[in-house]
Amino acid sequence: MAHIRFSPSEFEALEAAASAANMTVSAFVRSLSMEGAGVQPFLGEGDRAVLSLLADGMRAIGTNLNQIARAINTGRVPTEGDVTGSIKDAHSVATALAAELALMTRRAAAVRRGEDG
Repeated sequence: MAHIRFSPSEFEALEAAASAANMTVSAFVRSLSMEGAGVQPFLGEGDRAVLSLLADGMRAIGTNLNQIARAINTGRVPTEGDVTGSIKDAHSVATALAAELALMTRRAAAVRRGEDG
C-alpha cells in the first residue's frame, strides 16, 4: 500500500484523466506507476518496431529537406519534383505517426481498463 499526496489542482487533473480512461483514480495511478517502473510497459515490441520504422522515415525526410535547403542556400534551385516529393513524404510519415500514436493510446487505455485492447 502506498499513500500519495497531490495538490487540489493535481488531484482534479488526475480525476479527469482517470475518468477519461473509464478508471478509478486508484487504478489509473497504479497503471501509470507500473508502466513508469517498466513492469507493465506502455509500448509492446510491435509498437516499438513501428515507431522505429517511422523514426527512420523521419530521419530520411530530414536529410532530404536539409539537402534541399543547402542547395537553395548555395544558389542552386532544386527541382519541383524533389521539393514536392519531400513534402509528400513528410506528410505521409507524419500522418502514419499520428495514426499509430492514437492507436497506441487507445490500446493502452483499454489495457488500463482491463480490456484486451
